[in-house]
Amino acid sequence: MNVPIPEKLTIEWLQEHYEKNDLTPRDVIVEIIARSAKDEEMNIWITPPSLELIEPYLEKLDSLSKESSPLWGIPFAIKDNIDLAGTPTTAGCSEYAYTPNEHASVVGRLIKAGAIPVGKANLDQFATGLVGTRSPYGETHNSFRPELISGGSSSGSAVSVARGQAVFGLGTDTAGSGRIPALLNNLVGFKSSLGAWSTKGVVPACASLDCVTVFAHSLEEAMLVDEQARGVEEADPWSREFAQPVSRLPKKSSCQKIRLIFTGHLQANIVRRGIVLLSK
Repeated sequence: MNVPIPEKLTIEWLQEHYEKNDLTPRDVIVEIIARSAKDEEMNIWITPPSLELIEPYLEKLDSLSKESSPLWGIPFAIKDNIDLAGTPTTAGCSEYAYTPNEHASVVGRLIKAGAIPVGKANLDQFATGLVGTRSPYGETHNSFRPELISGGSSSGSAVSVARGQAVFGLGTDTAGSGRIPALLNNLVGFKSSLGAWSTKGVVPACASLDCVTVFAHSLEEAMLVDEQARGVEEADPWSREFAQPVSRLPKKSSCQKIRLIFTGHLQANIVRRGIVLLSK
């Protein structure tokens, strides 16, 4: 390794240094394992990063080209209600745990694209809760201030990204679980249209509403993950065909051109509270 690894890991930075050959995925994984050990008391992981777990995926990279693998060498976290073959899925309950023989559909798609799963992340038990404290594996602490909640239920996935132990993290969202932890840990939480990402291999909270989500440091990187994760899964009855969303503003009509007029005092107060004013 010829370059220091920053606290915040991004796809853009890693790909730049992989291209320069001054950093390898193994260097990144060794650093992630060290960071997870240092943060052990934050209860981010149920199955933490280890070379034993990750080695097969590092070796797999040798058979993949960087050019045809959009996420080559990019480490990601998996909420522990989403299957990773050969690794226990607990859903936050040891009595429920089972070891799957195959990956969840989205996990398999990401691995095929070159991404490296690094561990199974803590969650509010059975993905039921919005605080990140409802786990027998310990409360997942906020990435900035440990006395604050991290948000749930995808607490570990979000905090792993915020603490530089993954570039992106998979969560699930039935009623906010893939967005609230993003808010509380300064991340982007992206939830696709219902059925755009297959939930095959995901422990259901409410199957008709469940979505797999992603945590990342930017919307652009979340959308890179979305490109690889979305797609119809024939064995999933909830799976649907959706085109990838296009970023564009809606057309303006005369009824949308509304001018909001405030006194200077009221306007100043509203701006301080983070509300955007429409001028024209």
